[in-house]
Amino acid sequence: MQQKAPRRTRERILELSLKLFNEFGEPNITTTVIAEEMNISPGNLYYHFRNKDDIVNSIFVQFEEEINKKLAFPKGRKANVDDIWLYLHLTYELIWRYRFFYRDLNDLLSRNRKLELNFKQILSHKIRVAQELCLGLREDAAFEGSDIEIDALATNMVVLITYWLSYEYVRNPRKYTEQEAMSDSLVRGCYQVLVLICPYLRGDTNVQFKLKMQEYLLKLKH
Repeated sequence: MQQKAPRRTRERILELSLKLFNEFGEPNITTTVIAEEMNISPGNLYYHFRNKDDIVNSIFVQFEEEINKKLAFPKGRKANVDDIWLYLHLTYELIWRYRFFYRDLNDLLSRNRKLELNFKQILSHKIRVAQELCLGLREDAAFEGSDIEIDALATNMVVLITYWLSYEYVRNPRKYTEQEAMSDSLVRGCYQVLVLICPYLRGDTNVQFKLKMQEYLLKLKH
């Protein structure tokens, strides 16, 4: 059986940096710390990345590729209620995987012009997908709302999702990195978005949403 080729040093640096940034916060991690954790010399690290911003930007490229791949409009059909569940779960899943971007967002954007410009595109992409989901439901008379209301709802959804982990961090910073605690947090985040959407839904879709909201409440109680 052919063995897999060992991961390249560059890939290992990115993987470890993401882990460290997520656990301790990007401002608290230096290239020296990364090199020490990698058990390589600083010179070896700088051979692959010019500085810490270069590492951050490279991680962001990975994040952006995953966002564009996973958060996409349904192809060849109208959106349905399952697409909204999928949108929420994939969004929160990606936010958790790259959570340091969201926890340290304001600080990162103030120091990194490239990240500032590119993150705006991420937000715009999320809003467009949310708008298309609502428009698809409206075409099937499952959603009642004007274009202006859909724009506002999509923006509110993305604002809530984007800053949810920051809110949870303020609530309980000592449990921020605990997987079980954050799993509950993401369930709460999904529920909060469902509350925003539900008043606009009609017919069977509204019934399905309310049942789904009850499921989320049960998860939170357990």
